[in-house]
Amino acid sequence: MNIGKLYIIAAPSGAGKTSLVKQLLNDLDQLAVSVSHTTRQMRPGEIHGQDYYFVNVADFQAMSAQNAFLEHAQVFDNFYGTAQQTVEENLKKGLDVILEIDWQGGQQIKKLLPESLSIFILPPSTAVLLQRLRNRGQDDEATIARRMREAVNEIRHYNEFDYLVVNDDFDQALAEVKSIFIANRLTQQRQSYALDDLLKALLE
Repeated sequence: MNIGKLYIIAAPSGAGKTSLVKQLLNDLDQLAVSVSHTTRQMRPGEIHGQDYYFVNVADFQAMSAQNAFLEHAQVFDNFYGTAQQTVEENLKKGLDVILEIDWQGGQQIKKLLPESLSIFILPPSTAVLLQRLRNRGQDDEATIARRMREAVNEIRHYNEFDYLVVNDDFDQALAEVKSIFIANRLTQQRQSYALDDLLKALLE
């Protein structure tokens, strides 16, 4: 059975993770993003069930009590969690699945599923990260300052990830992330299944 690969993609807020993942979905087939549950408020332009499943704290805690999450964490004042059932169903279909989570979630996933691969997206500098956060126009200066402090804490965990990609030039960062997915689809284990008929014919 051709089982897909699970990928963890993490980054400090403002590093461009979401933009990279959206473009990956456009450029690669057999790829899915696990939609997380969150208790934070919906931002302008976001869609329930597409960007996140927006739930209240009581519902989130009920799901957690039922062990419905592969991982969950508190980030700032909000809770985030990855539902186990959806991830498993997509992997069984042969899809590669992306989890957009933070380092805390990454640690939990790696303990449960050590064969998963993790990618950490870095900003090219602190100054660029700060400017990107301001350019969003969504947060006041106090919130931005808190996000910057949290970014430093997030980056401290870079050595827990399998791959590091710097998002300075978007197209280059996208090509580098894409190459990780393509290379891992060409492993002998996955290709033996995909090329079963060809291999049998070649060996007759």
